[in-house]
This record gives sequence, structure tokens and C-alpha cells, in this order.
Amino acid sequence: MQKPLAGLNGSNIVRELVAGVTLLAIAIPLNIGYAQIAGLPPTAGLYALIVPTILYALIVSSRQLVASPDAAAAALVASSIGGLAVAGSADYATLALAQAILCGGMFLLLAFFRLGFLANFLSKPILVGFVGGLALDILVSQIAKMLGVTIDSGSEFVDKVVGLVSGIGTTNLISLAISVISVIVLLLGKRFAAAVPWALVVLVVATLMVVIAHLDEAGVSVLGAVPAGPPALTWPIIDWKTWLLLVPSAIALTLVTTAEGLLVSRSYGEKRNYSTSPNRDLLAFGVANVAAGASGSFAVGSSTSRTAAMDSAGSRTQLPSLVLAVGTLLLLLFGTALLADIPSPAIGAIVGVAVLPLLGIRDFIALWRADRFEFAIGAVCFLVTLFVGSIPGIVVAFVLALINLAKRAANPAIDVLGSDDDPQSSLLDDAPVGSVTAPGVIVVRMAAPLFFANGTVFSDAVKRAITAAPDGSVQHLVIDMEGVTDVDVTAAEAFESMTQWLDDNDVTLGFSRLRPPVADRMRHLGILGDQQVYATNRSAIGALAETR
Repeated sequence: MQKPLAGLNGSNIVRELVAGVTLLAIAIPLNIGYAQIAGLPPTAGLYALIVPTILYALIVSSRQLVASPDAAAAALVASSIGGLAVAGSADYATLALAQAILCGGMFLLLAFFRLGFLANFLSKPILVGFVGGLALDILVSQIAKMLGVTIDSGSEFVDKVVGLVSGIGTTNLISLAISVISVIVLLLGKRFAAAVPWALVVLVVATLMVVIAHLDEAGVSVLGAVPAGPPALTWPIIDWKTWLLLVPSAIALTLVTTAEGLLVSRSYGEKRNYSTSPNRDLLAFGVANVAAGASGSFAVGSSTSRTAAMDSAGSRTQLPSLVLAVGTLLLLLFGTALLADIPSPAIGAIVGVAVLPLLGIRDFIALWRADRFEFAIGAVCFLVTLFVGSIPGIVVAFVLALINLAKRAANPAIDVLGSDDDPQSSLLDDAPVGSVTAPGVIVVRMAAPLFFANGTVFSDAVKRAITAAPDGSVQHLVIDMEGVTDVDVTAAEAFESMTQWLDDNDVTLGFSRLRPPVADRMRHLGILGDQQVYATNRSAIGALAETR
């Protein structure tokens, strides 16, 4: 097991400390905004940057991945808890703590049983659609905040849109001006001077404007008083039925974070030439989420944007995360008064710009060009998440993933192999329809496991290949099994039916390139008996040609 803060040495410690200050400048305004998205007080976003961040940084195998609540997780928290309690209430905050602890427990189970592969079911179209739906829902709330229009941030998407449109007439022009200037500064700053913490610049300047010109008296909404002091250890006290109600949303949060977190962790490890351990990363997420739930915060995931910012700043260790934790603690102890006059339109602008890339517009365009079916999967997931809810969205995502998997597996490549009489030939070229591999012999190759979705498909393809050949020209069938890695019970039944058909038509059955584990499985299922097994297709052709 690698030591904490792997990669840190005397030559890079100054750079890592500077990167930590940059991370602090980025994380403070974003986490305040994400807490508001989740329907929680600003302190919930700040508390996530202390104990959970420290524990995560000391445990995780990735040297760069930054853990924190993000926009998608915050929206998922709001949409899943909003139906159980009123946003901003004590009960609501308690449910958010319990949800984070459930997420932590699930991460720990994934790590213990090495089940991180389950997140692989969240393919790119599913992630694009799911996160895009959450992002658009967030964006509507932030636009309302930027305009100074009051809407119920915990309501459904359609209700939010209706509230925003009907409230346009109440737009506060000063709030609108602050928002427009903030967005322009953030977008241009990101393009021309990405190293500058523009979110912090926007917050500081906008807050100074509010204080100097007393803009809060002109109707500009401000953050308000933020309680001072460090996070306190706590534990949510709720009945077991309520715990159960939180399980579906905790599963959704866990799976999305696992998919994104492990992918980002691995990609940066490969990019910067250090090893990562998926199960240790899951352990770190588990501990961080339990700590979040026990210290007044909410579910913690991976932050792709902050990780990218740290990579651009030259950081190659977890030291910036520790600097972030210390800086946030000092702010809570001595500087909360500085936060009270932060204008909400500026926070809305910062969060709105941050979630824009999550809409996935470019990804949807790429999916449309690459594969219309996968585009449809992403679009359906997007619409269900947006109009029905985040939990139905993740359920539909998994159903669509299974449908996509079954669709592809049910139509595997099944080829009759051709021979050109060249002894060096690999017999891997497909033969024309109606032809045989060699006189009296057909070699059929299947490039997929044999299971319930394709067993009958394979059997029918074999029958068609034999009947398409001239009458009586096929006496031997050889099945190239190199691409078959497993056989299930349903496929075995279809295989038995095919074997009987071959016997009725006086065609012998043999196998080539059969993997030993698959051979054992076939014997167990009773579909491999005294049939001849050949090492190669060439040896099968040679042996069977001699017996004609």
C-alpha cells in the first residue's frame, strides 16, 4: 500500500502549496452554490471540505483526484430528498446526512467485495443523459437566482420553468446586471487566463459592490449570516423506514460517483505514470461519505473540473486537498462574516457557468453522428431524469443498458469460414453464402458467449448455412469456439436441439479451438460428449477431409 501524499518531495512542495491555495479559491464559492442546489445551508458545502477531504486525501490511491460534492450530486440530493422533507428544514438536513452515510456504506461494500465493475453498466450515453438532465434542472434554478426571481427550487422541472417564466416581470435589474457581468468575466477569464481563480474574483468584487452601494437594500439577495465554527460530530436519528426510503437515491449517487470517479482516477494515473487501485479509491469514497454524514455535510463525489484545474496547476499529490481543508477551517473559525454579503446572483452565475459543460451538448452531437441507437438511449435517460425524476432516470438508465447489451449480444458475428487451399491460411475469411469451407466440411465461427439471447440465433444460423449449401454436400460441421467464453443453460437447450437436427441430417459435429473452461462447462451441461475436438481449424479440415 502506497504511503499518504505519495509523490510529495522537497522539489515540488511549494508548487503543491500554491495549487492548494488555488483549489481553495475555486472550491469555496462552488461548494456554497452546490449546498444551495441541494437545499442545504452554506455550511453543509463548506463542512465537506474539511474532515471528508482530509480522510479521502490520506486514503485514496489517486494522487490527483479531488473529492467534493458536485453539481450533479447536489441536484440528485435535492430531487430525492425534496419529496420527503421541506428544503431548509432540520428534517431535510438530517435526511441528507443519512443519505451520505448510506452512500459511504455502499462504497465500503463495493470496495470489500470488489464490485466496482458494476459501474461499467453506466455507459457514456447513460451518463451523458443522466447528468445532462440534472444539469438542465440546476440551470433553471440558477437562472432564476441570477434574475432575482423567486421560485421553489425543490419543485419539479416543469414547475420551475413555469415559475421562472411567470416571474420574469419581477426581475431585479441590478441582480441581472451583476449576473451578466459575472458570466462574461467567468467565460472570458476561463478562455484567456484560465490559471486565475475567476470565481473568487467575481465573488469578491460583487460582494464589495453590494457592501459599498448597499445593493441588498435595492432588492439584491445576499447569502446572509453563516454560522461560525468547525463542523461538529453528529449522527442522523431517523426510523428504519426512512432509511429504506433513502436507499434508491444512495444507490444512484454511489453508482454515478463510482463510474465517474474511477474513470477519472485511472485516466490521470495513466497520464502521469503512476498506479491506482480502484478498490482503494472506493474505500476512500466510502470513508469520506461516512465522515460527511457524521460532520454535517452531504454526499461527496469526484470533481472532474477541480481535478483538471489541479493538473493544469502542476499538482501531482493530494497536498492541495489538505491545504483546502485547513483554509476552509480557518474561514469557518475567523472569516464567516466575509460571506454574509455575497450576492446570490453572483453565486448563480458561478454555478451556472460550472454546470454548462454538464449539459453534454457536444456529447449528444457526437452520439448522433456515431450511433443513433446510443443517442436514443442518452436522450431517453435525459428526458426521464428531467421530467420524471432522478431515481426513475437511473432505473431507466440501467434498463436501457441491459437492452443495449442484449441487442448487441443477440446479433453476434456468425461466419462460415472460407478456405483458399493455402496451407498458411488462417481460415479467418468469411465464405460466400451457400459455400462450404472445404469439400464436405463447414467451419462456423461465433464471436460471442452462448447465452439465452443468442442461443437460438446461433442454432438457426448453423441450419441456414448447411441448408444453403448444395444438397448432400455437407457431412461435417466444425464449430470454431475461440470467441465463445461461456455457455448458459438456455443456450445449451438450443444447442441440444441443433445437435438432434444435425443427427437427423447425417451431419457430424466437431469443435475447434475450444477453451478448457468452456469445455468443462459444456460437459457439465451435457452438450459436449464424444464429439471430436481439434486444436485448429486447419487440423479439423485435414482430419475430416481424410474421412470422406
